[in-house]
Amino acid sequence: MKGANCLKIMAVDYGDSRTGLAICDEGEILASPLQTVFEKNFDRCAECVAEVAVREKAALIVVGDPVNMNGTRGERSEKCALFAEKLRGLVAVDVVMWDERSSTVTAISYMNDINKRGKKRRAVLDQAAAAVILESYLNYRKNRRE
Repeated sequence: MKGANCLKIMAVDYGDSRTGLAICDEGEILASPLQTVFEKNFDRCAECVAEVAVREKAALIVVGDPVNMNGTRGERSEKCALFAEKLRGLVAVDVVMWDERSSTVTAISYMNDINKRGKKRRAVLDQAAAAVILESYLNYRKNRRE
C-alpha cells in the first residue's frame, strides 16, 4: 500500500570499477536490482549514477556505507562518504548513507541459492548488493512508520 511518506528510492553499492544500483517502487514494497555502472573514474561514475537517479525519478538516494564489523569507519567507508557528497552536488534529492555491512556476502548467498555463478554472477552481483542495501533501508523505514 502506498503511504503518504513512501518514496521511490535508489540504492548505490559504490565500487572502484563497478557500482551497483537498485530501485524500489513508489510503495516501498519491492527492492529490485537496476543496473551496474562500469566506470573507474570517480567523478564520471557519480555523474552516471546521478543521471540514472534523474531518469528513474528517484526521490531519495541511499549510498551503502561499508562500516567495519567493529563499527569503525575505514578507507572504503570514507571513499563512499566522498561519493555520497559528490552525488549531493549533482542531484536535487536527499542522499543518505546506510550501513551496508555484509551486503555483498548476503548477495553472494542469494546467488548461490539460485545457482548463478561465474560471469553471470559478476554481471549482477553489485546490483544484487545494492538491492540488499535497499531492502535493509526499506525495512528500517517501514519499522519507523509502524
